[in-house]
Amino acid sequence: MAKDMITRTTITPVSELLSQTVLVIVDTVNAAKEVFIQRENFNKFSNYLGELALILKELSKLDSESYESLRDALEILSHETKFGKQIALECSNRNKIYLLKNCRKIGELLEGSTREIGRSLSLIPLESLGVCSSVSNEICQLCKNMMEASYSAALEEEAISKKFELRIQEGNADQSLENNLVACMSEAFGMATDRSALNKEFEEFRSEIEDGRLRSIDVAEARKMEQIIALHEQADAATCTSPEEKQKRYIMMRSSLGRQPLEPLQSFYCPITLDVMTDPVEISSGRTFERSAIEKYFAEGKKDCPLTLIPLDNLCFRPNKNLRKSIQEWKERNNMITIVSIKSKIQSSEEQEVLQSLGKLKDLCLEQELYREWLIMEDYVPVLIGLLGAKNCDIRTISLDILCILAKDSDDNKERIAKADHALESIVCSLARRIEESKLALQLLLQLSRIDAVRDVIGHVQGCMCLLVTMLNSDDPHASKDAQELLDNLSSLDQNVIEMAKANYFKPLLQLLSSGQEHVRLIMAETLSEVDLTDHNKMSLFREGALGSLLQMLSHGNLEMKTVAVKALQNLSSIPQNGLQMIRDRALGPLFELLYRHGLSSPSLRELVATIIMHLAVATCAQEAEHLHISIVESEEEIFKLFSLISLTGPDIQTSILRTFQAICQSPLGPDVRKKLRQLSAVQVLVQLCELNNQTVRTNAVKLFCCLTKDGDDSTFLEHVGQRCIETLLGIIKTSSDMEEIAASMGIICNLPEDTQVTQWLLDAGTLEIIFTCLTDGNRNASYKRPVVENAVGALCRFTVSTNREWQKRVAAVGIVPVLVQLLGSGTSLTKQKAAISLKQFSESSAALSRPVKKPGVFSYCLAAAPETGCPAHLGICSVESSFCILEADALQPLVKMLGETDHGVCEAALEALLTLIDGEKLQSGSKVLSEANAVAPIIKLLSSPSSRLQEKTLKALERVFQVAELKQKYGSSAKMPLVDITQRGSGGMKSLAARVLARLNVLDEQSSYFG
Repeated sequence: MAKDMITRTTITPVSELLSQTVLVIVDTVNAAKEVFIQRENFNKFSNYLGELALILKELSKLDSESYESLRDALEILSHETKFGKQIALECSNRNKIYLLKNCRKIGELLEGSTREIGRSLSLIPLESLGVCSSVSNEICQLCKNMMEASYSAALEEEAISKKFELRIQEGNADQSLENNLVACMSEAFGMATDRSALNKEFEEFRSEIEDGRLRSIDVAEARKMEQIIALHEQADAATCTSPEEKQKRYIMMRSSLGRQPLEPLQSFYCPITLDVMTDPVEISSGRTFERSAIEKYFAEGKKDCPLTLIPLDNLCFRPNKNLRKSIQEWKERNNMITIVSIKSKIQSSEEQEVLQSLGKLKDLCLEQELYREWLIMEDYVPVLIGLLGAKNCDIRTISLDILCILAKDSDDNKERIAKADHALESIVCSLARRIEESKLALQLLLQLSRIDAVRDVIGHVQGCMCLLVTMLNSDDPHASKDAQELLDNLSSLDQNVIEMAKANYFKPLLQLLSSGQEHVRLIMAETLSEVDLTDHNKMSLFREGALGSLLQMLSHGNLEMKTVAVKALQNLSSIPQNGLQMIRDRALGPLFELLYRHGLSSPSLRELVATIIMHLAVATCAQEAEHLHISIVESEEEIFKLFSLISLTGPDIQTSILRTFQAICQSPLGPDVRKKLRQLSAVQVLVQLCELNNQTVRTNAVKLFCCLTKDGDDSTFLEHVGQRCIETLLGIIKTSSDMEEIAASMGIICNLPEDTQVTQWLLDAGTLEIIFTCLTDGNRNASYKRPVVENAVGALCRFTVSTNREWQKRVAAVGIVPVLVQLLGSGTSLTKQKAAISLKQFSESSAALSRPVKKPGVFSYCLAAAPETGCPAHLGICSVESSFCILEADALQPLVKMLGETDHGVCEAALEALLTLIDGEKLQSGSKVLSEANAVAPIIKLLSSPSSRLQEKTLKALERVFQVAELKQKYGSSAKMPLVDITQRGSGGMKSLAARVLARLNVLDEQSSYFG
């Protein structure tokens, strides 16, 4: 709706122009009153124009000499009013469907026109005209109101517009959506719900599109209009036919078909995409293309025909309705043949064929309601119900999914499903199966419960109430909500029965589990294996007797019965309390029998059993098992038999057994089991597993390997851990993304024997650089990184021993010393302890490596050169790299601070590191350094430590410190009382040491009985 340009041919008198403008306004008001859609908005627009007409009539009464100043304002006002009239006329003549679809756009156009007219009104020169104040105020107020005007579509019109958009987005002709839309449109048009009258509106709408009356709209909008027409035609065809006529037409179509689908005609293919078209459109060259493909082609700036390359007169296109209809008929014909032929395939004994066929069937159901009707006419419902008894859970799940889709279409479909033989019983059985299947079964029952006749039956199906209440307590909020809604729908049932089921929902399930009916026991056991249960639920089930029933099923001769029992036990054994009860109730015997005897069980069943055994092993490590001292394997023979399966089974069982032994090794009986595993050459097997590509198996092998290195003798590992193994472990640390695997690998290196050859292999393989990376890599999650750092610092201790200064130099050259100092303040207790040990070992070499201070020569005095300053502790020239001095590394204060830690190991390591400063001849200078660092007072406090080992080291330290008269005088009095306390309460050796220190302080005579 573009505005016409204003063209002047002759000069019209202003008085005449004023009259013409008033007439235009009146015509526009009359046109607005004829608009059927958006009446409220057009009435509002008319009221503005009515006020404007009255104002212009008032202006016509003014002196004609002042009219000329009105000319420009009137010309613009007349033009803008004509534009408003054009909007009103088009809305009067346009099809109602178009107007409803574009209600928002019409409101925007009307709003723009009103504001432009308001702006035109503001151009009237009120002062030069000499308009009285009352009229001037009216004009200003009307101008303001029009320039601020806003229009919105009526709620029902907005709702219809949104429904149009929804149908276009979903792209299907859903009958229920169509019926709802018909009712809304009929109300908006003020007519009865008469589909024929509405069809007439759609027919006129289609004619307007085809005749080009809507060509002014853009391509995207035109496509939406065509989609609305197409969807209405499909839905109308489906709605206007009775069930009997549909059945008759379907039989006629089916009887005329062959057995094989037809290949598409060449004309069905788009020349651009080379695929069968879904929305063919014809361009000005007469060639047809897929709409989306040609739109993209034109959007790229091309203006020729993609086939002939001849330039096009225009880039417009129109739907090729005949071709689209032919393609649709071809597709429907082939899909009908597919639906007919699939029925026999889904009853095949070949599971893969059944699954593929069900997948095709589901896709067709989702594609179009018409295909779902054909499924009903082909009597698929009983066949799908029959598949709910299939052993393959995927077959059952897809069948339920299709039934859910069919049930949503109509109440008639719901009744068909519910009346099929054993339908409700089969659906209820699916409630007891795996989570995905049970959710679909619940949704289907919820759909069916909306029919009165079905609702009365559902709640009385055996086991239904029990299973529903179980799902009511599910961790899945959607399943819980659906279960609650279904229970609410079962209003015909006695509410006392429902409430009792909620209060005791496990009791009916357990009664069914111990029932004599084998198929019912299978279903209940499967429920326990797949339903979401809280830990409290699992414990309650064991307390109520579920374990006894499941163990009884475990010993059943039927393999299927064993399998569902094992699945249920796997689910319930995941909490320690249940695991311990299973051990007490002798569940291990039948479980090991299934695990060891290949002929009794399938590989998948053995995998489940291995998982249960792992759960039981984990239970022996729990706090509840501390006083029991139980293990799932105790004798060397049992350990060997279980461990040997690692070399004879697949990855899943291997993983479970490795985790089992990890748990056993960490239990109270762990040290004994670790010793037996080492004697059985388990290390050799684990070394081989560390080289596997299967990361899960490898990770668990590395973890168990790490467990065995914690307290093993050196010979065990020196026999099996060679250079290749070390390179493998370092490779894991460098490449693995699993922090636990990295920590375990570093733990093995940390725990390896401190053998010269092993250490040299580690150095040659670049271990120091890898340790440095582990200690400084800040990209990893701190909580996961902690064990890696602890083991890396522990592994470093072997390289910092003072007996090999070459190794120490290599460590210092990498830059690790500053990192160790940093860890003294930020690491865990174990990290601080290990870091302090390395720094202590470094410091033991410092006195010997400290370079003597050069005496200044004659030339130095002449040149006034600054003399070298020696280290206050070592009295020579020190550095971190050359003498490994802890003072130069700024480690003194962090070490002193560590003396106040609650962890005795940390205090001891810090103390030993500090005492290296007073070793040998450096007592005087080192003691002074300790005093200036305020270290002596914290050392004295350690005399009150509950650790006798730490007390002993402290006594020996103070015995040396108090040899320095200055320190004895300064700190002696504060040490007397703790020392006296040790002489009275300590052991014989400790008393003697304390007495010697007191003698240093002149408190005891050296002949005292404490020295006895």
